[in-house]
Amino acid sequence: MTTRIGREAPLTVGIDVGGTNIRASVVDGAGEVLDSVQAATPHSEQALEDGLERAVRELCGRHEIGAVGLAVAGFVDETRSSVRFAPHLPWEDTPVADRLSERLGLPVILEHDANAAMWAEYRFGAAAGAHNGVLVAIGTGIGAALLVGGELYRGSYGVAPELGHLQVVPHGRACPCGKRGCWERYCSGTALVDTAIEMLATDPARSTVLAREVFRDAGSLTGRRVAGAAQDGDPVALRVLADFARWLGLGLAFVSDIFDPDLIVIAGGVSSSAALFLDDARDHYAAAITGARHRPLARIRTTQLGEAAGMIGAAELARAALAPERSGDRRTAKTPASRRTKSAAGRAAKAAATPDGKAGAHR
Repeated sequence: MTTRIGREAPLTVGIDVGGTNIRASVVDGAGEVLDSVQAATPHSEQALEDGLERAVRELCGRHEIGAVGLAVAGFVDETRSSVRFAPHLPWEDTPVADRLSERLGLPVILEHDANAAMWAEYRFGAAAGAHNGVLVAIGTGIGAALLVGGELYRGSYGVAPELGHLQVVPHGRACPCGKRGCWERYCSGTALVDTAIEMLATDPARSTVLAREVFRDAGSLTGRRVAGAAQDGDPVALRVLADFARWLGLGLAFVSDIFDPDLIVIAGGVSSSAALFLDDARDHYAAAITGARHRPLARIRTTQLGEAAGMIGAAELARAALAPERSGDRRTAKTPASRRTKSAAGRAAKAAATPDGKAGAHR
């Protein structure tokens, strides 16, 4: 297959395995999505793997596919072959890559969904040219990824980084993870709803939109509706977004004090409302970071690839595992994944941890 930029590269399939839907796409070596299928996510292990096989086989019926990458919202082991735990999926300590590889006769790798999105943005989108970067995916909660020296950082056991569960408020809001005061409890789509309900409880008369929504059915309120009310000028919704911007800026300053990135990418569903909060968040970030007047600040950008980033990144990482040199990889991978064979047909394709492809100039 010759891509639009003239490189020979196999087509691969990237799959975003979400709690609600399976979305699978054929992606070429230039990061272009050529074909896609979607289905509801089954709730049993067997049915989920059957559904993934059907999706890939449907795409294989229309394209010659070289490998498959799965982007999973959960803990993926350091070899990128097993799912340790995924809160919205039935897998637990499950060798998903081996099972699917046996079914399909193709190399299969797994990746945390935020890592996959970061890799896509690095290769083809908002993080092109970054050296050390952070991706913060803000949706129901917070997913995150770290790019260190042009490589994904997964930690010793494959689960880094859980930035959404950094405690920012001791004894604060309860989090499903079991702790209290996690960052994502104040900076997520869920947090938008919680903050709106708290503010309405103290001064419901100030709201022209949200109060009616909550009065009809408090459970129907969503982060998207809060953002829409802010767009319409609802005063409480605007206060909610201002509070959200403050927590985003403070959290990014916290992360930057530890990691010192040159680029931060804001992704996830909430990023579509960035015009309502991102400028304020940048100001809070600049005010809160240690030594702000004496150091360069990270550029803060929104995703360029949107909801497709996870699929594109998973497909690109699968391509690198199939043939590292075809994805611009210029060195041998250094993690356990590079020592583990993946292919059901001979198990000959080695899984590269994170290729080092050059992705364009730093803006």
